[in-house]
Amino acid sequence: MRIARFSIDGNVAFGAVEGDKPDELVLDIIKGIPFAEHELSGTKVPLSKVRLLPPVLPNKVVAFGRNYAEHARELGNEVPDAPFAFFKPSTSVIGPGDDIQYPPFSEELHHEAELAVVIGRMCREVPRERVADVIFGYTCANDVTARDVQRREKQWARAKGFDTSCPLGPWVETDMDLATASDLTIQLTVDGQQRQLGRTSEMIHSIEDLIVNITEAMTLLPGDVILTGTPAGVGPLAVGDEVAVTIEGIGTLTNKVVKRG
Repeated sequence: MRIARFSIDGNVAFGAVEGDKPDELVLDIIKGIPFAEHELSGTKVPLSKVRLLPPVLPNKVVAFGRNYAEHARELGNEVPDAPFAFFKPSTSVIGPGDDIQYPPFSEELHHEAELAVVIGRMCREVPRERVADVIFGYTCANDVTARDVQRREKQWARAKGFDTSCPLGPWVETDMDLATASDLTIQLTVDGQQRQLGRTSEMIHSIEDLIVNITEAMTLLPGDVILTGTPAGVGPLAVGDEVAVTIEGIGTLTNKVVKRG
């Protein structure tokens, strides 16, 4: 099931996305929230009549860096022996169609296409064999990065945590098992030109590795998001660019870059 979060007539709701053709998709409005007991209402609205929002509002976004060897090397970094985590605040999250605002303190904004894992239940110290039980589903993400700031400041809070730096969407695919999610095509285009192309099977540390690693340290809550790293091909974004992340079996997340102001 594809679960979207949307607004219509000033109201916010979750809905199950139905249909195959992009221009014929409809939302069956969910009664309740998808992380608890819920059911489909049978009330349907065309996707074209709503505004899609970030599919979840995470308490925290835990991101893992340098999890694809070729990406680590393209920036002159060593491949880490263990998962390497950092955070993006909830205020960095935007949805499909929302603008990425070019931060005024940077002159080198980069795209990073990523598979995002959405957590479905409160969990801590998750054993490897139980990882699938805590996953709600998967969505597309763009770990937008102020690369010059990242190099200059070393600590990544501003470089990767600025407002609008974490596009998520367009929805959460819940009908996907862990094995499938671990071998998907992931690609990114800028104005229709391919920049990144890889497979999630190229991750150094698997989805299981990442969730085991972070839950050794902290509790994850329903709706929290894990960013699993980006394949090689990261590069610059300019004001006016339209950037799209497409992940096999999930969908396409599209955002435009604008000048903040």
